[in-house]
Amino acid sequence: MALPPDLFAVYVASQVLLLCAGSANSDGVSSLLQPYDFLYYAGVRSYFNGQWAKAAELIERSLVTKEALFKVRSRCYEECGTAGGDALQKLDTEEGSLWDLWALDWVQKKAECLRFCVGRSVSHVGQLPVSTDIEYEFGSRNVYNFLQVTYYKMEKLTKAAAASQTYFVANPTHLEMRNNIEKYRRMEGVTDEDFYDREMESEKHWFLYDSALQLEAASKWAQAADEWRACVNETLRKMEECRVQCVVAAQRLPEDRGVDGVDGVFEKAAALSLSLLSCQQSCVTQVATRPGRISSQDDFLPTQLEHMHIAQFKAGDVSGAVQTLRSLLLFYPSDKDSVDNLQLYQETLGGDKESHDSQPVQEIARYVKRSLQEKELLYFGMENLNYTFTDPDLWTPEDVVPESLREMWKAEKEKMTEKTNEDEQQEEVDDSGFYAGGPIRQVGVTITMDELLLNGTNRVVLDGVMTDKECERMLQLAAAVASAGDGYRGRRSPHTPHETLDGLTLLRAVKLAQDGLVNQTDAKLLHELGERARLLLHSYFRSPSGLFVAFAHLVCRNAIEGDQEGRMDLSHPVHVDNCLLEPDTRQCWKEPPAFVHRDLSAVLYLNDNFDGGELIFTNRDAKTVTARVKPTCGRLVGFSSGPINPHGVAAVTKGRRCALALWFTKDKLYRDVEREEVEKGWAPGGQAAARTDDKEGGGDGGAPAPRNVRNQAPAKGRARGRVTVGKDEL
Repeated sequence: MALPPDLFAVYVASQVLLLCAGSANSDGVSSLLQPYDFLYYAGVRSYFNGQWAKAAELIERSLVTKEALFKVRSRCYEECGTAGGDALQKLDTEEGSLWDLWALDWVQKKAECLRFCVGRSVSHVGQLPVSTDIEYEFGSRNVYNFLQVTYYKMEKLTKAAAASQTYFVANPTHLEMRNNIEKYRRMEGVTDEDFYDREMESEKHWFLYDSALQLEAASKWAQAADEWRACVNETLRKMEECRVQCVVAAQRLPEDRGVDGVDGVFEKAAALSLSLLSCQQSCVTQVATRPGRISSQDDFLPTQLEHMHIAQFKAGDVSGAVQTLRSLLLFYPSDKDSVDNLQLYQETLGGDKESHDSQPVQEIARYVKRSLQEKELLYFGMENLNYTFTDPDLWTPEDVVPESLREMWKAEKEKMTEKTNEDEQQEEVDDSGFYAGGPIRQVGVTITMDELLLNGTNRVVLDGVMTDKECERMLQLAAAVASAGDGYRGRRSPHTPHETLDGLTLLRAVKLAQDGLVNQTDAKLLHELGERARLLLHSYFRSPSGLFVAFAHLVCRNAIEGDQEGRMDLSHPVHVDNCLLEPDTRQCWKEPPAFVHRDLSAVLYLNDNFDGGELIFTNRDAKTVTARVKPTCGRLVGFSSGPINPHGVAAVTKGRRCALALWFTKDKLYRDVEREEVEKGWAPGGQAAARTDDKEGGGDGGAPAPRNVRNQAPAKGRARGRVTVGKDEL
């Protein structure tokens, strides 16, 4: 049985105690932590030998040992914090003339304390640094890929579910794992609670970050401010934890430059010190990198402070906003937007002098002061000792950098800033309220393409939604009674003169069935396919409210024979479903005649025996194609209807392309009333069957709250700007 997240820490702690205090032999070696890379390699060997129980035991022990090693280092760093302190105190006395000896005395006592403390719990080989391959295996969470297969083979499905979720969080492009997760969901004895991230505790700052963004999106400003404060504190704690590992973990001594090295004791000591400071500075990048990502989020801590002061201001905590903004100004003291915001806050406070004079948060002030001192030493080492250092921060002030390095530093900073600006410009914000990644509950349905493969937000391609026989029945229905121009006010060629359109609505299909012109079972299948698509997408996009069919239309596009030569147009020009797209300005106006009530769009394909007809997604310029989807029987494409997803249909140059087009709304007022009339006619007693999933806030798609909100905010850069009243953002 997989452990819930709140008990996982207890589990790890108990395993650490067992490892540290286990049965010791006469020399006590077996009670010491062994190398976790050795345990992992042994577990992988057992995996490939099909020894599933042994593989699970060894890989789990490697995870627990790695966690225990980090905890031992942190504990010893704390315990040895005062070691050699008496020697340091003598530096400020008349005995300070012997400063070099007292400093050496301090270093030796600190080293002796750390060696003894770590040595009590960790074997000698366990203290050695691991290879970069092992770091990658654990950093990419490939460990959990092995575990999920192992537990599946052992029929421990709840543990397999937890391992698969943990791996997928860091590898969201791994569609095979995504489909494995959906298979686990449908297995007996597996519940939604079994899918949790086992590394959640070590990535707590990211969960807080995403939660705060989600609260902002819901305009819950007081809660968002509290969540941002917790996120800032956790980020600072994680960075300190990382810095401790730089001090206590095994370090390689700097090597002599060339065969005949000339570096003396001080040069070697300086090189080692600079290596330590560089490691500690790199913690900024490590903490600001999401699991499985390569690039870090620029200005991670300043970005949190910026969100935090805005949330505090909108929640009415103006004095708190002033203090947070003063903390932000430590990073960017001359930023115009921040200075203007501070003036706005002070004007709002009026005569409250105490709040006017509030100082930055002490922890932030200490962090900035120490970071600047470290940077000065590192840049000195670059200038005078040929040391190489990559500054992880955009906020480093120019006066910290020596004049001889400033031109190079400015060039690098400009490159970083340009890249950040490009990322911000390319990043689209989706305010639809949908969050891709929910469960797929229909057996046999698999995810073929997700947001990453489709190069966009809130997009998905699902296969296996229909059987071949169901596709054939719908094609026969369309061939028998689809009417030219149906759904397009009778226009046979509404989008291009090179094709004609035939269409069929549900209400018309039902009336034809009542007249005996088509089978009633086919009309009911047409209705059922719309419901099938609705339930799948409601769940996958985790709609927080009900989702209703706004319009459904079976439509076939027919290439006009002999009229395709030299054709350059599209079957359906690039457009957005709920606003009027202006490609030249890249604006999308949410006003009539656009169907502004449409929230989610879908196409369910019936065939592939034609040429052309791919669905294309583009940027707002309506030219740059970001993704293509080839139709095939039973393939469902779903995407949010707003300006984040401009799309069109490539020319059908031969044959007949048929699909069920669907649009959904979250507003019950705009539901398809004709569809409800049909449902009432079919229900016993003429009453529509109750659909609990259409109740406000409920539904099959009432999946767990989203674990990330990358749909809501840019992944990189800072959302710097004046504090203004709320406004709609396209």
